[in-house]
Amino acid sequence: MTRHESRQEAFCLLFEKTFTNQPIDDIIEGATETRDLQVSEFTLTLAKGTEEHLAELDALIESKLKNWKLSRISKVSLAILRMAAFELQYVADVPMSVTINEAVELAKQYASEDDYAFVNGVLGAIAKEYHLENKTGKE
Repeated sequence: MTRHESRQEAFCLLFEKTFTNQPIDDIIEGATETRDLQVSEFTLTLAKGTEEHLAELDALIESKLKNWKLSRISKVSLAILRMAAFELQYVADVPMSVTINEAVELAKQYASEDDYAFVNGVLGAIAKEYHLENKTGKE
């Protein structure tokens, strides 16, 4: 399974979580039983890590919204943003540009017509802050 496919699977699991609020392990178990899902390690890392850091990720995303509240974001975009924000913060072996590009592609595929630009803007702001923090932390 490619990382792109793993991200799609993790997105689907996290999207389902926005409706059910079940533990991600229960959602994964249900998905493997009903649709014969084969879960990769990368899918597990993204889905479980996002769930584990959900409050922190929501606060990070909300801090980058201008005149918006988290509750106004579509569930599709929110699931994508949460997963990508987790990947930006905690998955060191993936370049930020790849994470953002993958999230934008997911938004183009699954979200409303203009949501990809919104996702790109929020993630760009997160990446910029992360880059500045790391740059000043090293000096």
